[in-house]
Parts: sequence; structure tokens; C-alpha cells
Amino acid sequence: MDDLLVDFLTETREGLQSLDGALLQLERNPGDRQVLSEVFRTVHTIKGTCGFLGLSRLEGVAHAAENVLGLWRDGTLAVTGAGISAILAAVDRIRAIVEGLEATGGEPEGNDAPLKATLEATAKGEAPAPAPTPVEAPAAEAAPAAEGGAPGAPQSIRVAVEVLEDLMVLVSELVLT
Repeated sequence: MDDLLVDFLTETREGLQSLDGALLQLERNPGDRQVLSEVFRTVHTIKGTCGFLGLSRLEGVAHAAENVLGLWRDGTLAVTGAGISAILAAVDRIRAIVEGLEATGGEPEGNDAPLKATLEATAKGEAPAPAPTPVEAPAAEAAPAAEGGAPGAPQSIRVAVEVLEDLMVLVSELVLT
């Protein structure tokens, strides 16, 4: 793998780690200009570097997210919970594409049109449809929820850092007891 791509992947992973927490913080305090600027700058950097490296799929997702973040930053669009969810979905998709890049050295195949449509609706101030998850169903329909869905499919949940910290303290106390 090219050294430039390896450096990009390392920096992008670091940026993605900070984005989840920053977005949750922004959701709690939508007027926090410093956090908003940090989120915008991280996504903008990812998008810009993707263009340089020819990573068009990753660039497209980052660009759609950047459009929403730019409107928030400029104050022309209000930060909403639905908007935060759409940006979090974009971050999850970016993460999935980065993982594919790390595994194969190339961008994985995928359809980002529904996610981009959600982000475009958010940028227009429309109530977006729920953002798609980063795990895409196969061409045929996914197994019904009653059957437990796809076995072994990765799942994620967003939890505030403070909740995790409290949980870790409780677990350590339990171990000591």
C-alpha cells in the first residue's frame, strides 16, 4: 500500500475517533461554535485528501456531510437532532469505507445514494428520512427482524463517554468486590 494512503488512513482513523464524541457534544450544545468548527475541519480534510488520492466514493460521502456542516457553521441552517443523526451515519459510512481501504487497498463497492439523499435533504432544511446504517443489506432483502436479522452482522450503538466511564467504574468496583 502506498505510503501516502497509509498516512491518510492513519490520520482519518484519528479524526473519526474524535468525531463521534464531538458530534454527541454538538447535539447536547448546538451552539458550540468551537466543536462545530472542529467537526467541519475534520470532514473537510478527509474530503480534500480523498480528491487528491482519487478516492471518489469516500470523497462523495464526505462532501455531502461537509455541505450540511458548512451550513451549520455559517448559521444558515439550525443544528438538529435529525441532522446530527445524518452526519453520524455519514461518519459511520466513512469509517466503513476506510476499513475497506485498509483491508484491500481500494475503495469497497457500495451504494451511497440513499445516504447522500438524506444529507441533501438535511442541507435543504427538510426533515430527512432516517439515515441508512453503514451495514448494507444484500441485493435480496435482509432477513426479517423476527428471525434476528443477518447472523454475525456488525452492530453499533452510540453511548456518551460519561456513561461508559461510569460503567467502567462500576465494573472495576465489582471486580474488586
